[in-house]
Amino acid sequence: MNRIITSALLSLLFLVLSCRSASAQFPPAENDLDRKVIAFLKEQSNQWRYLNIPMSDGRILYDLVLKGNYKKAVEIGTSTGHSGVWIAWALSKTGGKLITIEIDKGRHEEAVANFKKAGVADYIDARLGNAHDLVPALEGTYDFVFSDADKDWYKNYFIAMAPKLVKGGCFTAHNTNMRSGSIREFLEYAENHKDFTTTQHPDSRSGISVSYKK
Repeated sequence: MNRIITSALLSLLFLVLSCRSASAQFPPAENDLDRKVIAFLKEQSNQWRYLNIPMSDGRILYDLVLKGNYKKAVEIGTSTGHSGVWIAWALSKTGGKLITIEIDKGRHEEAVANFKKAGVADYIDARLGNAHDLVPALEGTYDFVFSDADKDWYKNYFIAMAPKLVKGGCFTAHNTNMRSGSIREFLEYAENHKDFTTTQHPDSRSGISVSYKK
């Protein structure tokens, strides 16, 4: 009987902690948009496909944008929009806008629909095309970049965006815990670049590298 009671108590404790953990992913809702985004993310939480980021990494990106008060962001690899929702949500508070790039038409269209459902479409310029071409062609300056497209092109994306990042700007890249040959090459380049300070975010299980421009 004691074993049954202990097991039940442990299950209840796990459920409570899981609920607290899920709630902790979201910042406090301060306005109607916050409530709309949170409701969307909760409803969509188990439906993301195509290698979208986990929710915990979305919160990391959100916090980085707010911490830096970034306003001109670029996302390389939209997929179906999970990371874009988090970034744009933060940009809605800083007065900024996100350019996000996706090569696959179906994913691009699904992402655009998700942005509308989440209520953040006004903060996003979603572009369909090959990032190999679109990223180098971007004009102007930017202060935040999230790279989550083809890993063997991370270094090239970094090289293309580095001159366009303002001082204090941030280049982030996803799945950097993979440590494949191309990821290692990118990290070695970023970590040894004289104009950047690069670290790994301590709270990301997937791995998010964070490079600040000096």
